[in-house]
Amino acid sequence: MNKELMEALEILEREKEISKDTLFEAIENSLITAYKNHFGKADNVKVEIDRETCDYYCYAEKEVAEEVEDPVMQISPEEAKEIDSAAKVGDIVRVEIRSKEFGRIATQNAKSVILQKIREEERSVIYNQYFEKEKDVVTGIVQRYMGKNISINLGKADAILNENEQVRTEHFRPTERIKVYILEVRNTPKGPRILVSRTHPELVKRLFESEVTEIKDGTVEIMSIAREAGSRTKIAVRSNNPNVDAVGACVGINGARVNSIVDELCGEKIDIVNWDENPGNLIQNALSPAKIVAVFADPDEKTAKVVVPDYQLSLAIGKEGQNARLAARLTGYKIDIKSETQAKDAPGFRYEDYVYDDEEYDEEDYAEESYDEETYGEEPYTDESGAGEADEAYAEEDDAGEAEAAYAEEDGGEEA
Repeated sequence: MNKELMEALEILEREKEISKDTLFEAIENSLITAYKNHFGKADNVKVEIDRETCDYYCYAEKEVAEEVEDPVMQISPEEAKEIDSAAKVGDIVRVEIRSKEFGRIATQNAKSVILQKIREEERSVIYNQYFEKEKDVVTGIVQRYMGKNISINLGKADAILNENEQVRTEHFRPTERIKVYILEVRNTPKGPRILVSRTHPELVKRLFESEVTEIKDGTVEIMSIAREAGSRTKIAVRSNNPNVDAVGACVGINGARVNSIVDELCGEKIDIVNWDENPGNLIQNALSPAKIVAVFADPDEKTAKVVVPDYQLSLAIGKEGQNARLAARLTGYKIDIKSETQAKDAPGFRYEDYVYDDEEYDEEDYAEESYDEETYGEEPYTDESGAGEADEAYAEEDDAGEAEAAYAEEDGGEEA
């Protein structure tokens, strides 16, 4: 039993995750290569290795011939009888080959064949391992900056975080642990090339899947996500269980779940809203925290007209238009936001032209369902044409409204 070879193979299998069968095959090919380098040809060479004991037997099949013209392929009857007394002309005799007889160059070539096979298998194992993690989130260690790109160690391989996949507000130090989203894994002659991202919206989705048990088991579903990396993300969720609150499950007790994700994203704000099959209600939710007077959505054109109280206009639009922009991406609708005063004075912006056409949601239903009395207080007055006007509740809160508008202009929105 060849104990040294057995131990070496077990170590390679454990550390490099290369199967023994592959290593046995590499050894067989290396012996055949060494024989070919030593004798010039190896068409008749066979190598057998016992998988249990690691004992190997290398032999050449030679034909018994009266006149030996090619000593590599033929053998004389006298020499054949020394191996097999019953051998006769025309028979095939197995002639054992001792690897110790190979020259130094042949031995070096055999060694190179084994090492090359090990390197190829190691690269293949790493590629397959990370290819399975493509479109998923992994934890890596920042190694060094390569120009404007960052090299990140993922364990058995290094990944590249390109400049366009970095969040401008994030700055990492070497040895710092970060989570990254694997965009693509390429198989190259120098090994797998792994591209990762910190800006992809799927990064936020995967973080919620790992943090929120209800999302992982399918009770809560993330229906849509819109992200401006480093600033704010909006996600729309729905529950498949009437006893489970989708938003509450994502936020967690005292915001524990969402706060851990915010910390991982270096303070990026996250708004979580309820998904609704009715586009009008969905748009209203997406524009949160702004209050909405009326929403008129056109599912065919994928456009929506939104009317908000005068003092809520800046809050609905958000800082540099961010809130409206993310709401548009989240819902897939092109959203036009106007204050009540602008809506009344704008030519061509007539409520009756933009009533949501649905059997379940006529104009009156829409006006009623667009407001949640529990959330927003007393229901505003809506005339027959559907035009919402500021009610007494708004008039009484003018002072508070002015203060809120000033805050909205300064901050651009409330943090989820």
